[in-house]
Amino acid sequence: MGKKQPNHLGEPVRRRRVIRDQGLREGERPLGRNLALIGMLGWLIVTPTLLGLFIGRWIDRHEDTGIFWTAALLVVGVAVGCRQAWKRIKEE
Repeated sequence: MGKKQPNHLGEPVRRRRVIRDQGLREGERPLGRNLALIGMLGWLIVTPTLLGLFIGRWIDRHEDTGIFWTAALLVVGVAVGCRQAWKRIKEE
């Protein structure tokens, strides 16, 4: 009983309360805005993925390395795209 445990839930609960209060003040977002966000998230993931795929294929053709660079850069592209999408969702 000597030491008081830190409250790990304080900050997430405060953030959630701020978001809830903002939603009550402003109301629900329009359908068009939600659809635009979904489209934006798709492009944020697809663009780096395809870029990694194309660059990997180009390197593999010129270096005759099979699909090593294609697979590696495809994974990197997906990771970068997902990170960008996650950051965008957190902004909303």
